Amino acid sequence: MSETTGISLEDAVRQAGILVTTGAGGVGKTTTAAALGLAGARAGRRTLVMTIDPARRLAQSLGLQALASEPQHVDLPGVDGELHAMMLDMESTFDGLIDRHAKDPSRAAAIKSNRIYKTLSSTLSGTQEYMAMEKLHELHDAGTWDLLVIDTPPTRTALDFLDAPKRMSSFLEGRLLGALLKPAMSAGKGYLRLVNAGATAFMKVAGKVTGMDLLNDLADFFRNFEGMYEGFKERADQVLELLQRPESQFVVVASPQPPPLREARFFLDRLEQEGLHLAGVVINRLTPEPDIDVPAEKLRAVGTRRATDPVDDEAVAAALRLLGDLVGLASRERRDVSAALHGRMINARVDVPMLNSDVHDIDGLRSVADALTTAEPTTA
Repeated sequence: MSETTGISLEDAVRQAGILVTTGAGGVGKTTTAAALGLAGARAGRRTLVMTIDPARRLAQSLGLQALASEPQHVDLPGVDGELHAMMLDMESTFDGLIDRHAKDPSRAAAIKSNRIYKTLSSTLSGTQEYMAMEKLHELHDAGTWDLLVIDTPPTRTALDFLDAPKRMSSFLEGRLLGALLKPAMSAGKGYLRLVNAGATAFMKVAGKVTGMDLLNDLADFFRNFEGMYEGFKERADQVLELLQRPESQFVVVASPQPPPLREARFFLDRLEQEGLHLAGVVINRLTPEPDIDVPAEKLRAVGTRRATDPVDDEAVAAALRLLGDLVGLASRERRDVSAALHGRMINARVDVPMLNSDVHDIDGLRSVADALTTAEPTTA
């Protein structure tokens, strides 16, 4: 059995400075982030929702055609606060980091024009998440927003959101590559003549396949990056410190099926290990419990017997069997949720029922925001 402290998500919306939503794919995490942003604006706060996921769901639910790399105002007549939304521009954020930490503008320009940098900045595992954390820190430092809501990719990738600073720092330290390329950093373009014949042959083949002089580009990249490692590591430490503050809180989103519930439990355990703060757990698309005090098995049994009667009873029999299935599904989902969260201390758990249709506009988003902030937290 899970326990709640009695704190609601409405408290988090009114008090937190940063809310990070995370969850498995397809559980309604992006909609939850948008709804929390709307709730923040309704609470009178100047709120920004930022997504890392390039999917259009967030824009659609906010009534926008598309998201840009700069905050866009969402029109909310009659709301005391403000709501803005944006999508992470990874390339410009990484370029900004280079400009900040490079020794001089010419070295920054050399790094940004390097083909290795262009490839790594878009494909290195964890780069997207690192840039999201950098942008989060930048937005926080600006002091413009009362509440920042960050929508992350699915859970296993969202774990990269926590690991990205360490991974990026480790890579940019380049100890292994630095040892390999140390002669190159001093010998420059002549490095291919200094390595053994096997490595030279390999790099020549790699160069033909990739269309670039791979080794020389690597040497240039790490040579120009020399002296910038400490700046990146310091920034990574600052981001982690920001996420560990009480004002930064995580909202774990799941649906009532075993796979996403396992992901949710996995992330709850990780948050505890990292000393990060949990605002609450959202169980999305929960099947409503029919208002009937009859076991599912009995409903199905009665429906089966009625099916042997005259034709007029066939529809009744089918309805009884369907109702029995619905009662059984609602009960099973709640058992699965309780089992997944068993033994966890959770500030708030909010169950959001299955809606009649997908959320695609502000009106639909209001329904989700109401469910998140006005419902009594579930205690079991």
